Amino acid sequence: MMQANFALDAKGLACPMPIVRTKKKMNELEAGQVLEIQATDKGSTADLQAWAKSTGHEYLGTETEGDVLHHFLRKGGAEKNVTPIPEISLEEFAKKVESDEHLHILDVREVEEYDEAHIPGVVHIPLGEVEKCSIELNKEDEIYIICHSGRRSEMAGQTMKKQGFKNLINVVPGMRDWTGKVE
Repeated sequence: MMQANFALDAKGLACPMPIVRTKKKMNELEAGQVLEIQATDKGSTADLQAWAKSTGHEYLGTETEGDVLHHFLRKGGAEKNVTPIPEISLEEFAKKVESDEHLHILDVREVEEYDEAHIPGVVHIPLGEVEKCSIELNKEDEIYIICHSGRRSEMAGQTMKKQGFKNLINVVPGMRDWTGKVE
């Protein structure tokens, strides 16, 4: 097992809590120190990889021990100042979907979450694949990005913004509270 300066217990927590706790703990570390995040959420691997990349930290890898994922991150320099992606409330978004307005919707949840239930007609690209697969999308389209709570969709939006996408909207809170039609 890789050696870490500190360990963070995020077992039993679902998105976005492992990221929220990781961010708080990373703020306490000095540059170069390694944090081990112990998690049981299968989506935490892609979430932490994307978060580390977007904040200037280094994702060192994940080791599995039973049902526990041991993620290792090395603290980088100060977090980059990023402008948040514009947001739309779930209520406003639901009205747009229900009006049968033609929308470009990107679901960035993990495959298991997507397969459980998703909005009809969405494009599915898990967060960990957004950087390489977003080329399938039109950079000029207005794209609504949705995940479970709004955190992963924000990270996906930041990645896409760096690739030249200009009309991105983060749906907050996301599928966690969605009551509309699903497939």
